[in-house]
Amino acid sequence: MQFKQIVGQDAIKQRLINSVKENRVSHAQLFLGPAGSGSLALAVAYAQYLSCEDKQPEDSCGECSSCRKYQKLMHPDLHFSYPFFAKHKDDTAITFIEQWREAFIANPYLSLDTWRGYLEAENKQANINIAECHQIIKKLSFKPFESAYKILILWLPEYLDKEGNALLKIIEEPQPNTLFLLVAQNQDQILNTILSRTQLIKIPALGYHEIKDFLVEKHHQTDEAAAQIAYLSNGNLTEALAMLQDGNDSFHNQFVQWLRLCFGNKGIEIVGFVDQASKMGRENQKNFLRYGINFLRECCLLLSGAENLVHLPPGELETAQRMAKAMSIPLAQGIINELEKAHYHIERNANPKILFLDVSLQIIKLISLTIRQKADT
Repeated sequence: MQFKQIVGQDAIKQRLINSVKENRVSHAQLFLGPAGSGSLALAVAYAQYLSCEDKQPEDSCGECSSCRKYQKLMHPDLHFSYPFFAKHKDDTAITFIEQWREAFIANPYLSLDTWRGYLEAENKQANINIAECHQIIKKLSFKPFESAYKILILWLPEYLDKEGNALLKIIEEPQPNTLFLLVAQNQDQILNTILSRTQLIKIPALGYHEIKDFLVEKHHQTDEAAAQIAYLSNGNLTEALAMLQDGNDSFHNQFVQWLRLCFGNKGIEIVGFVDQASKMGRENQKNFLRYGINFLRECCLLLSGAENLVHLPPGELETAQRMAKAMSIPLAQGIINELEKAHYHIERNANPKILFLDVSLQIIKLISLTIRQKADT
């Protein structure tokens, strides 16, 4: 992974490169950034730059023996730790290393949900267990084999429970030339004992134009399509790529049809929609709900008279304008709340058929309440 392959984050890239040039490499660093910001990719690119045998002014060379091994994630001095879904108590990250390499190489903007798809996760909870902590200590007790540094990249330390305290000594007093690069999304969920022993590197969400330009240049999207996805993804490239793969046209038509069924209280047809939605797959269900949330927020902008802030293509804008005539801001906000709760429960493996039926009933209830309130006034 080279810095030039990572979207945006130019200031962070330069900071990391300068730390190497000025010999200010901290032995324990925490890359803290929101999902889809590229924090994991940055950590891997930084590790590759540190180990590169022919460092260039702004990047690793990409051609030396070390870089070639890094590109396959198979360098003997590069180690990974990450949450997994253990089948046995002695399972560690190395048990799933082949799936990890495949997942990261396919998409460096990896999310836990994407990672789950590479494993037989079933309904197990992801965690980093005590066996993995002991394995980390064992691996890092040796000197580097080939490079100047032995590097451990620990993705999502939020999934280290109290067992993570077993790592404190080796984080605070590692072997010479041993580096810990922790990659996290939520600072509040990291053990304070670990947090206090790391140098914090804050990575911001990507900008609207960074995502838009990437979609146009690398994925050959039209300006209009790229602009819509960039706006709806809200700085999360992982979400932008998911929307690109699934397509928003189908989400738009499905979502509008769902709302029409709820407005008309079409019981049998709603059951048909629920059956269809339950078969979409978890990622598509989440993207569908996310699309609905963003679409209704655009409707709220129209209702507020802020048409100049609306980011919808002409066809969807026309639908939103018609829908705004039959909707109020409180109703839109109420439906958004129900969709956000549904998204939360989908992430936690709720039964989709029961969930979408319940949300449908809640939307019908909100619409009925709004109609009664209008009649009373």
